[in-house]
Amino acid sequence: MLKTLDQLQQLRLEDGRTVACTSPAEARMLWSEMSTDGFYRLAAVLLRPGDIALDIGANIGLSAMMFADTCPGVRVIAAEPAPATFDCLQRNMAAHVPDGVPLQVAVAAAPGTAPFTWYPRASANSGLYADRQADDEATEIYLRNSGLNDEAIALITAGLHDGEHMEVEVTTVSAILAEHGPNAEVGLLKIDVERAELDVLLGIAEADWRRIRAVVAEVHDRDDRLARCCELLGRHGLFARTRQDPSLRGTELHEIYAIRPETV
Repeated sequence: MLKTLDQLQQLRLEDGRTVACTSPAEARMLWSEMSTDGFYRLAAVLLRPGDIALDIGANIGLSAMMFADTCPGVRVIAAEPAPATFDCLQRNMAAHVPDGVPLQVAVAAAPGTAPFTWYPRASANSGLYADRQADDEATEIYLRNSGLNDEAIALITAGLHDGEHMEVEVTTVSAILAEHGPNAEVGLLKIDVERAELDVLLGIAEADWRRIRAVVAEVHDRDDRLARCCELLGRHGLFARTRQDPSLRGTELHEIYAIRPETV
């Protein structure tokens, strides 16, 4: 059963702000990622007041908060389909992201509906293409790379990816822009959608690409997906570079940061 509103939890951040979450441990880890000098922050510092920051796979809204913190005056539009996670997103944006727009929707190549798997204990790994075995393996590798022993890893991962299945509404980047920002520049398109990242890029209409100055994406490199994403971005004038965090070596997880050369 999905978490009800009274089952949601809270985490107090180091700066004194409180956020709603479904797992304080997961939220603490995600906020730590927002605080490092990774690709998200590199892209965020180039945002300008009046830009749209389009946060696809926003989870509980911590990346949306970081974008708003980094550039006051940016308009964050954040998409997250799972009901319990979206409830946290909505609350956190209302409290900490001025003029933010939370949308309860998945984003892919075409509008419609689709099956979605939500992991209550690991909401950031939820998605349209959830793969329990692969998600378990990636988590085990991450924890081992982080210095944990096998006994601790077994305790942490037991039941971590027990999923709940639902149908969710699906839209596209271009449909979101047509409704919520028909004339604004997209200073940043952030994508973290657990194997649907190429689908998100394929849902951008040709006329909208020129409005996008930067893209940051987590990519699961299956079926040459990393190269295909980079090629698609390059075809639309965005110079892409990639990295893999040392803690994720041995997994399929990589990051892309793509930017228009004239932006800097």
